Amino acid sequence: MTEQLKENAARVIEVTAKDLPLHCPMPDMVKWNSHPRVFLPVAKNGEALCPYCGTLYKLNGPAGYGH
Repeated sequence: MTEQLKENAARVIEVTAKDLPLHCPMPDMVKWNSHPRVFLPVAKNGEALCPYCGTLYKLNGPAGYGH
């Protein structure tokens, strides 16, 4: 079974340490209509806003070692 890609349309996305280093768009999002990849410092204060699409990413749990 193939994994279904998501549209980059969510406004708030919760992420965990396994998603770090965080970038938008995420790997499970459709690429053809997205903006350039940008890395976001979500581990710094627990949330980060994408400057391209305005999606707010919130870190759920600890960032883990090295982030």
